[in-house]
Amino acid sequence: MEKKTLSTHLIFTIVHGSLAIVTLIPMGVASKPCYLGYKALCSFTPISTVILLALAGLHVFLHFRAESKKA
Repeated sequence: MEKKTLSTHLIFTIVHGSLAIVTLIPMGVASKPCYLGYKALCSFTPISTVILLALAGLHVFLHFRAESKKA
């Protein structure tokens, strides 16, 4: 029986994807509004969200590339 484990790339994909969602959360106590016009957890909300989603996509790509080299 083969034991399945999460690769490092998939763990980073989950972390980056989760953080991308967290950056969009509205927060009333934020010091200044984000670029989308509301007070969010991150004041660079659209930029940071796109960067984090790009990093998640990069890790998905690297995971698939590593898996294809194993086979």
